[in-house]
Amino acid sequence: MMTEKRRRRPGETRDKLMEAALTLVGKGRHFAGLGIREVTRQAGVVPTSFYRHFRNMDDLGLELVDQLGLVLRRMMREARQNVLQADKLMDESVAIFVAHVEANRPFFFFMAQGLAGESRAVQEGIRSEMRFFASELANDLRRMRLVDHLSDGDLEMVCDLVVRSVAFSLTDLLSVAADDDVQIDQVRQRTTRFLQLIFVGAANWQSASLR
Repeated sequence: MMTEKRRRRPGETRDKLMEAALTLVGKGRHFAGLGIREVTRQAGVVPTSFYRHFRNMDDLGLELVDQLGLVLRRMMREARQNVLQADKLMDESVAIFVAHVEANRPFFFFMAQGLAGESRAVQEGIRSEMRFFASELANDLRRMRLVDHLSDGDLEMVCDLVVRSVAFSLTDLLSVAADDDVQIDQVRQRTTRFLQLIFVGAANWQSASLR
């Protein structure tokens, strides 16, 4: 008779461990406080199997950062497909962001925790994803010819401010119950206003190198 280990497909235990960590985070546990035994118990595997896939919890956290990056890239692709008009940019982009947060709450709980967490490796991994997101946003804005008057340095700061504002709004969104449509919509509207104000300022900003 084949053992349970042999019956599992390659990578199944690894996936179970990552899903278990996210499940615990989604239940209110802080990733930085999770232990290997707690995660393996949630995953339904023996503790020794953890070390066949990860060196430690930081290593597992970095794998979750990679998965989070895939979620953010899907969100970006969807925004590119849906946002065809510049005047719809903020509204549609924030709506897509809110929809992805609601569909992937454990991942975004992990992101919010990681930004202020004790693990420098996980924190830097998430910040790296945010820098990539800001860089891609800058490319999109150049492509849509919305910020031709800004220098590259000033555009970088604008996009960094956008990403930071959205990340801050994430904490508001996650503090609201998943089924509280009224408050979720309030967060969406407020975040949209934040971005509108940023871009009104950017539209009237004169880069020093272009004066």
